[in-house]
Amino acid sequence: MGTTEHKWRQWRRKRDKRVVLTGIAGNLGQEVARRLHRDWSVIGIDRRKVRGLPPDVEFHALDIRRRKTEDIFRRGHIDALIHLNIMHNPRQSSREHHEFNIVGTQKIFELAQQHGVGKIILLSSANVYGPAATNNQFLTEEAPLLAGENFEGIRDLVAVDMYASSFFWRHPEIETVILRPVHIVGQVRNAPSNYLRKETVMTLFGYDPMVQLIHVNDVIEAILCGLRPGVRGIYNIAGPGELPLSELLRQLDRARFPVPEPIARPILSALFQARLSSFPVDELDHIKYVCMVDDSRAREQMRYAPTMTLEETLATLR
Repeated sequence: MGTTEHKWRQWRRKRDKRVVLTGIAGNLGQEVARRLHRDWSVIGIDRRKVRGLPPDVEFHALDIRRRKTEDIFRRGHIDALIHLNIMHNPRQSSREHHEFNIVGTQKIFELAQQHGVGKIILLSSANVYGPAATNNQFLTEEAPLLAGENFEGIRDLVAVDMYASSFFWRHPEIETVILRPVHIVGQVRNAPSNYLRKETVMTLFGYDPMVQLIHVNDVIEAILCGLRPGVRGIYNIAGPGELPLSELLRQLDRARFPVPEPIARPILSALFQARLSSFPVDELDHIKYVCMVDDSRAREQMRYAPTMTLEETLATLR
């Protein structure tokens, strides 16, 4: 086969597979687009502006709740939807979170169903289980989603996850995949990364929970595994291992500042209100109680396995 013909066939195979990627302007969304665009025709949607995408990635600066979103699905057959467009800003109102996360997810899922999309991947979080003193050491996908009981900021993510689970059962013709990764670190900006990058880290006196981290590259690996034909269901996604918080901070060479919980909560609340901290008070439960997951289902059914070692994962925080 000649070189020109080989390249044409590669291009044709790529154009035969079209994926809509919401939340493409985020760091994770951009990395997913860079990994996908060689094999898929990627159509990105985000209300935020983005630069530096591969030139063959089609981008629409659009709120997924708007009517124009349907035009993207009408123009041509879409094979898959990867939904990353979940707002996690603790400073936004609960009403805005509800409108954007829950209504937006329902809208984009309905469009996928109406226009014959065969695969939907939702990136949720293992945080939906909620840290608690009564948790098993490793939670399976059947564990109840209790995070919203004590953490108002995550209630909408729990609702989104539960909606996707219901959608999975109502539309068996669509391969719906719900991924629940542990704390993501790497080229991302989130509460776990912000906390662990501080030179001096506040901990709660008397508590030292086990912690699981996952590199953003391994989250992308899980998404790619979820795109495989036949994969459907709910999957916990973990990284290369787990450590006590104290050992994690020791390996990162962080100074620890243990504070009794009754003192820590008002201090952190005041710092957050004054915008001197990006760490919401409710997040304290994550450095108090365990919330680890069993990802054996993902390893067995999706053939997922982390590609980054624990040392490589921690290196992103140094």
